[in-house]
Amino acid sequence: MKKTLLVLSLLLASSLAACGKSETKPSPAASASPSVSASPSVSASPSASTGTTTKVEASAVFKANCVSCHGVNLEGAVGPNLQKVGSKLSKDQVASTVTNGKGAMPSFKGKLSDDEISSLATWLADKK
Repeated sequence: MKKTLLVLSLLLASSLAACGKSETKPSPAASASPSVSASPSVSASPSASTGTTTKVEASAVFKANCVSCHGVNLEGAVGPNLQKVGSKLSKDQVASTVTNGKGAMPSFKGKLSDDEISSLATWLADKK
């Protein structure tokens, strides 16, 4: 019994530790060939013409920072299912949670730019 509890505790601790990990942002010279990319045209940097990130870029931010806890298809794993999070939370509530963290979720303030958080919050709030 104690052995099972120890194993479960270690699994939970390692899973929660993985939630806070994120890749470092590549330098402008390295952004021409990103290490994690859904397609050659995906970029995690703001669009030059509008100054905001696109939905494709928001999904790239999600893949780089959130998949380990929320799953590839937003189905949830260590973190909750986000497939219909927009029917429960507003864009501002999602942005606040990403920025400040909540419960076991770490804060991404300082890890993600304000534009990345805003784009991610908009993208997730559209999931209804």
